[in-house]
Amino acid sequence: MAKATYFEKMNGFPRETITLANWRTRPYSFWSFRNVAEMVRSARIRTAHPAPLPAAVENPDLLSRPAAAGASTTVAELLAQSQADSFLLSKNGRIIAEWHAENVDRSDPHLIFSISKSITALIAGILQDQGLLDPETPVGDLVPEARNSAYADATVQHLLDMRVSLDFDESYLSEEDYARYRRAMSWNPPSGKGDDEAMLSFLCSLKKADGPHGTDHCYLSPNSDMLGIVLERVTGERFPDLCSRLLWQPLGASADAFITVDPEGAPRTAGGVSCRPHDLLALGQMLIDGGCANGNRIISQRWIADMQTNGDEDVWARGTQADFLATGRYRNNWYQVGGTSNAFLAAGIHGQFLYCDPDTSTAIVCTSSQHEPQTDTIDQPLLAMFARLSAEV
Repeated sequence: MAKATYFEKMNGFPRETITLANWRTRPYSFWSFRNVAEMVRSARIRTAHPAPLPAAVENPDLLSRPAAAGASTTVAELLAQSQADSFLLSKNGRIIAEWHAENVDRSDPHLIFSISKSITALIAGILQDQGLLDPETPVGDLVPEARNSAYADATVQHLLDMRVSLDFDESYLSEEDYARYRRAMSWNPPSGKGDDEAMLSFLCSLKKADGPHGTDHCYLSPNSDMLGIVLERVTGERFPDLCSRLLWQPLGASADAFITVDPEGAPRTAGGVSCRPHDLLALGQMLIDGGCANGNRIISQRWIADMQTNGDEDVWARGTQADFLATGRYRNNWYQVGGTSNAFLAAGIHGQFLYCDPDTSTAIVCTSSQHEPQTDTIDQPLLAMFARLSAEV
């Protein structure tokens, strides 16, 4: 009997068993979500000064707290039950709690899925601050190839707010629209029929749904991939380089991030970013601090205020994600908790969260490798725990 390799001892299966057909399912995702560049071609988002992480912060008292009022399940137990990989909590810019699943290297980058959308929106906001991007510009004016698609008369702001009228089915396990979409981004194996396409071709094939743009909130990921292409066209710069120059380097990120790209190099700005959880936490703190980090003004307070306050509650309530946040709003690819809370967050499938509460200067990062793309019975207790920890710690 062959001796088990180090990889098998750490992960429980041989490396060669992980493929494009299974890399987003357990148990393989536990490894692949921290090693995406080995699965899908990726571009580097460079930091200015790579640095080792500070020593891990032990806080057994916080981790042993009840996850909810009166609950027998602790914070650490809920994280483990939720198939979380890493959890970080900071107050006033100082990390006060850190938890990682067994066999997780805390310095690894982690795929953050649709938190990528929120990062892409930050780049759009910076360009808007610089006068290089008018959010009311029709996409067809910036991307001529899109003039025969649904995006021809959709504005950049429609992309940012998920208010594009688009005939597309956002069903993550679908073998139809979404499988074709994932082949275009190189996340799924080729169909074998010779009919696979690259990202831009796929996006420009999408047609308008019934009704005009700008009505209800309809969360559809292709909108954010089109946004990435818009940003490249406006600046003449590849998105990974743009993100490095405008965000990752001024932020003082501790390590390079990565973004998956299609065969033509188009970035998966809707969901392809991987980064260290600590750097994602720093991004959240930058927004809590009014758009500044390391003495650098990264994004304007005007943009942050717009993101926090200008989402429409009625549009949200009629939209496709109303059950995610009961009193929520959505603006510039960020979620607002709404109601009496000023908290805002970015979220991605398979359990990725960046939760920011400016009232208590709390930032929380949770990265996961959940088997299912979306499970309310997992996500809702986590969101409730984030809110409780923000208020009580």
